[in-house]
Amino acid sequence: MGHQERLRRSTIVMFALFALVAASTRVVSASAARADATPVGALPKGPVSTVTTQPGLFVAVALPRQKESSGLVWRLARNVNAKVVRQLSEADVGSNVVVVFKVVGSGKTSVVFALTRGERGKAFRSHTTKVDAS
Repeated sequence: MGHQERLRRSTIVMFALFALVAASTRVVSASAARADATPVGALPKGPVSTVTTQPGLFVAVALPRQKESSGLVWRLARNVNAKVVRQLSEADVGSNVVVVFKVVGSGKTSVVFALTRGERGKAFRSHTTKVDAS
């Protein structure tokens, strides 16, 4: 891993820690989507990253923030295994939306986000983070 990549990852971790501290204290279960939200349909190909971690640590996902006027929002596209991770906070950090999850148990899960227009089901972009907690 080159110097630039290490610097980029360190910056994301720093932003994630800031988001964890600065974000509201509301705790939202990542598996509990609004009951009336339209499910997200087929996902376009998007970046996939893998994080190897352990219970008690945190995983942060940084997604590029969209202009409010676009109506586009990032939202969870698929259920996550709540025995592995739980969403703690979400915050706008710089030009990103950073979503922080706490690793609560061992196992594997995928955190899949879709860029949709509000709560509609059509996904314009996707971003997947595979979590392997042991």
